[in-house]
Amino acid sequence: MEYRKLGHSGFKVPVLSLGTGTFGGTNEFFQAWGNSGVAEATRLVDICLEAGLTMFDSADVYSGGDAEKILGAAIKGRRDKVIISTKGTFGGGNPNGFGSSRYHLLNAVDASLRRLGTDYIDLYQLHGFDAQTPVEETLSTLNDLVQAGKIRYIGCSNFSGWHLMKSLAVSERYGWSRHVAHQAYYSLIGRDYEWELMPLALDQGVGAIVWSPLGWGRLTGKLRRGQPLPATSRLHSKLSTENGPQVSDDYLYRVVDALDEVAKETGKTVPQIAINWLLQRPSVANVIIGARNEEQLRQNLAAVGWNLTREQVAKLDAASVTPRAYPYWHQASFERNPPPV
Repeated sequence: MEYRKLGHSGFKVPVLSLGTGTFGGTNEFFQAWGNSGVAEATRLVDICLEAGLTMFDSADVYSGGDAEKILGAAIKGRRDKVIISTKGTFGGGNPNGFGSSRYHLLNAVDASLRRLGTDYIDLYQLHGFDAQTPVEETLSTLNDLVQAGKIRYIGCSNFSGWHLMKSLAVSERYGWSRHVAHQAYYSLIGRDYEWELMPLALDQGVGAIVWSPLGWGRLTGKLRRGQPLPATSRLHSKLSTENGPQVSDDYLYRVVDALDEVAKETGKTVPQIAINWLLQRPSVANVIIGARNEEQLRQNLAAVGWNLTREQVAKLDAASVTPRAYPYWHQASFERNPPPV
């Protein structure tokens, strides 16, 4: 397993991590992802560690906290062998039960530590940007948690470019811990990350941790023109589909056609090719893979240890390119301000 530095830090992470959104499945939204209990989750962790995948990603809202509990049970007795990444900000229950205020973050981190059965989190990420809390309040709180040893590195997720840049500027101004990672949606059928966030990441040293690399379950290799959805797919859930990235059928199948061509050339599966393509993109430090079961996990683990050729990457790039929004199409015409890819 290849390891890469996470942004502008000395911390190295494997290029793949296992997402725990499939652990628990205790509400409708996450039931569509999977429902691994402790026994199955422990087996998946075993397989990951055998393959050199040591990083596991969760969030306090995954199955209402059950995903963190199951992950904690699955890694019990081997905390020193794993990297734990989790997230906070979302939630509910009372007016202070969500957001990135000092009040909520202190409570959220302590609750995650209890569920995970550990006294520190390797990477703690804000799950979204809280525009109602001063950035200074949020970052000073995270810095205090780092100083207290409860968190080792901080990151964010689903930020706009200005959200992230403002946060980095505030950290620099006060000498506080800075975001070294941005967990962002990026896939062959979702390349918006390249427009603003990728140039920012390269300029500021923020490593991308990619979520949903298979385009919200659309690049599993099981979706084809004119054919029904596979029996097991999150796309059967209206709640899940409406809350995920939207993709037109024409665009999806154009990309799938290109993936099928490359699959024939390489002897690899569609998901393996989609993940491998991401690992060759600038700024990407880690790709989160999901797995409902052992078979899916082993398939996704086989996305590393080889590389697509330049010609194959170019074929996939061409099939998945979309018109850029303003001002990015205008900037691309200026030779001194080229896009990173």
